[in-house]
Parts: sequence; structure tokens; C-alpha cells
Amino acid sequence: MEDAIKSAIPAGVHVSGPDERESYWQPVPANGHVDVALAPHIVPMESPFGMGTQSVAPGGYVREHTHDRNEEAVYIIEGHGRAVIDGKEFPLVPDTAIFLPKNVRHMFINDGDTRLRWVWLIVPNGLEDFFRQIGKPRKPGDRVPSNFPRPENVLEIERQTVFGADLKDKFDPLKN
Repeated sequence: MEDAIKSAIPAGVHVSGPDERESYWQPVPANGHVDVALAPHIVPMESPFGMGTQSVAPGGYVREHTHDRNEEAVYIIEGHGRAVIDGKEFPLVPDTAIFLPKNVRHMFINDGDTRLRWVWLIVPNGLEDFFRQIGKPRKPGDRVPSNFPRPENVLEIERQTVFGADLKDKFDPLKN
């Protein structure tokens, strides 16, 4: 954003455009990317939260998981897919809104032909730390990388950030 515009912003306010955000390529099975728009390390806040967007490639998915210390909201802005929430399936289309309280199993599947993209909000924050630790830095104009695996210590990273205990009986979108 232009310096003249930024200098006119009141103290404590943060405004960023899409090319000014932290962005991370995501490993399999999502095969997309995440942009972090707001978090306490970006702008000081009294009630810490994290907010950004996530894009999942066709055929990709966010595996089933829980958050034992966080509440999450998701708002679909592009594409089609499905959410599996506590074993029940819900269609994902633009303008679908989802609120997920603590300890609710959920996953997002892109079974459409184009990317599935949503806004995420998590309270308190921490999801941005997970994305940073498992992803690869992304810059505007970067070519999409080849699919890459999750880190070997992904379960440890999950527990150190915002995820509940690993689910032994995860929903498998390739079988269901």
C-alpha cells in the first residue's frame, strides 16, 4: 500500500492488500496456499485472533481435525466442495458460513473443478503459526510448486499450535 495512504491511518489500525500479506504454500493433502491477513504478530490487539484465507486445489482437502483451545469461523468465497463436521456432510458453495466450537471434528474437501477458497478466523490465534511451520513461503507471482509432503513432526507442530489430539479414525475422503 502506498506510504502516503499508510501514514494517514490512525494508530492501531492495520490495512493490507493481497500482495502485502504473509503467504505460505501448503503441503499435501491440501496442495494450496494460505494468506495470513491479521494476527497479533502483525498488529497489536487486545483480544488475540488470527484471520486469513486458504485455497485448496481441486482434489485436495484439509484433513479431519479438532481444535481443543480455539473456536473457528469459515466463510466460503470461491469454489465448491463439502465439509464433514462430526461425521455429517455439508455442501460448500460461495457465501456458506460455518462456526466451529472447540472440540468439533471437521474437514474441508474440494471435490470441484476449481480452487476452493475461504476466509478463516480463529480465536484465540495460533493457526497462522501452524501454516508457517508446515508451509513454504509464497510470494506474488510464484509458480505453483510440485506437491510436497507435510513435515515428519507435523503432529508435534499441531499440538504446539491450535490442534486437538490426533484422531485415529479420521474421515478418509478418498474412501467416502
